[in-house]
Amino acid sequence: MVDAHRTFVIVGGGLAGAKAAEELRSQGFDGRVILIGDELDHPYERPPLSKGYLAGKAERDSVFVQEKAWYAGADVELHLGQPVTSVDRYARSVQLGDNTVIHYDKLLLATGSEPRRLPVPGTGLVGVHHLRRLAHADRLRGVLSALGRDNGHLVIAGAGWIGLEVAAAARGYGAEVTVVEPEPTPLHGVVGPELGQIFTDLHSDHGVRFHFGARLTEIVGQDGVVLAARTDDGEEHPAHHVLAAIGAAPRTGLAEAAGLRLADRAHGGGIAVDASLRTSDPHIYAAGDVASVEHPLFGTRLRVEHWANALNGGPAAARAMLGQEVAYDRVPYFFSDQYDLGLEYSGWAPPGSYDQVVIRGDARKREFLAFWLRDRRVLAGMNVNVWDVTETVQALITARAPVGPDALADPSVPLESLL
Repeated sequence: MVDAHRTFVIVGGGLAGAKAAEELRSQGFDGRVILIGDELDHPYERPPLSKGYLAGKAERDSVFVQEKAWYAGADVELHLGQPVTSVDRYARSVQLGDNTVIHYDKLLLATGSEPRRLPVPGTGLVGVHHLRRLAHADRLRGVLSALGRDNGHLVIAGAGWIGLEVAAAARGYGAEVTVVEPEPTPLHGVVGPELGQIFTDLHSDHGVRFHFGARLTEIVGQDGVVLAARTDDGEEHPAHHVLAAIGAAPRTGLAEAAGLRLADRAHGGGIAVDASLRTSDPHIYAAGDVASVEHPLFGTRLRVEHWANALNGGPAAARAMLGQEVAYDRVPYFFSDQYDLGLEYSGWAPPGSYDQVVIRGDARKREFLAFWLRDRRVLAGMNVNVWDVTETVQALITARAPVGPDALADPSVPLESLL
């Protein structure tokens, strides 16, 4: 029986919002739980949008966090296809696009992020795409299939995780792919030049063409259809479709308009929250991509745009909303699948934060672990086609103890012995 005297509202219909709703009920909260999403689809996970579902290896229904009937069964009220237009902190209410006003006792902002737009002429053409929502993936999946049948060309702006995963999916369909990237290697700001070449070789081996050190300056079309993509070094690449994969920006508009504290650009932007995921308003919390967390382990603000952060952050925020003691100290984690390469990355090692990269295994065979160290302490680790080591890698990170690089690089030395 729902106690209508207490209402917790969740704004955001992604994984963080859905897992927060689940946690509230599993913790015994008997008040109203209202989940508001601006998409018509009920909450779903985003990794399949650039991986299995996009590649045609998984069905559409597999992306959803729960079957839609679960929400009614758990007395979670869904408001779908209806954006929240404002938050009134003093009345403790949110207003929807149809002017409906909903009161809250506690509010969770899980508004996620949105793809950055290419600031060039031609982005209004029919064949220009972004990939963030299920509707984007629905459309792009059909596009890649058609490109494969017709020997068509896809140009991808950006060699980050999304760009590379879409490139792999496109090649799986048989499409011609060119990736334009201003840095000298893929994933330059994530894995650094030491490992970026591995991803260059991986995709080149599968027929992807890279154009490094350049940016798109114009998408050329005729009668609304894409014909080519031009770069700032004077090159022109044939293209039937273009994907903008140049990163994402946190959706902080509601928080900013409500006067909540935001994180600065140096910390990735987003809504500033403490270790319990509470914002500058004690009745409002934030989780997932949009949250910039005062991280207890790393001693700085982190905003993480990955699946595990939504998976774990949503429930952590729910527990904090219920008054429990919460310290969100999870080690950042993500995974990627590209062709026959699978990887998991744990930790946080932005450019300039580390002074050494240690490889354990055979990087040429793409079966190895990589560790990013500073002062002999492990900041991050990535396992490539090596499995069942994530827990140990994360333990090395959280231990913050000096580790001998030679022992770390030696496969004959058990990782557990270094703890």
